[in-house]
Amino acid sequence: MTKEIDFYFDFISPYSYIAHKKIRVTKQTKNIHFNYKPVLLGGLHNLQGITAPAFIKSKLKYMIGDCNLIAKKNKSNFIWNSKFPINSLNIMRGYLFINNENKDIYLNIMFDAYWRYDLDISNEETLKSLLKKCKINLDDFFDGIKNSKIKEELKNVTQEAHDKEIFGAPTFVVNDRIFWGQDRLEFALDEYNK
Repeated sequence: MTKEIDFYFDFISPYSYIAHKKIRVTKQTKNIHFNYKPVLLGGLHNLQGITAPAFIKSKLKYMIGDCNLIAKKNKSNFIWNSKFPINSLNIMRGYLFINNENKDIYLNIMFDAYWRYDLDISNEETLKSLLKKCKINLDDFFDGIKNSKIKEELKNVTQEAHDKEIFGAPTFVVNDRIFWGQDRLEFALDEYNK
């Protein structure tokens, strides 16, 4: 049996935010490890030859309404970010750079900042304020995200996702089976429990 569920995500994906909130609820009652795997969604779309919904007017309109509908059903705090889409490169690299003990708080603060509080987390001053809440050293962070090893790691995880034929975020992978979308968590859990 698989010991964990891989969760491919990007902070700029509203569905990743919704899935992250569902994961948090799931972990309150189930002892399952979710392995968060950051991908650069724009890079993944490019590798797969996909135009992101953010750049197709009708899809974007639908996505906004859909996310609001899901959030209302789940009774979760959600605000469509007025700066969507942003460049998530530094935030995604940051997740790879920071220590494991800071990862959960980083996930929660960054996701909430973007999809609950309508903040531009790509703005350096905003990011600095959020990093302080995470108790992350600013100099270490901004040096770390420029480190070639961290840059390569994000590229490699994004390439890994592409090679597995993952085309969007969020995606769950269990027992080499792919479950795409926030609404596929239950199916991923069923696969985990086989």
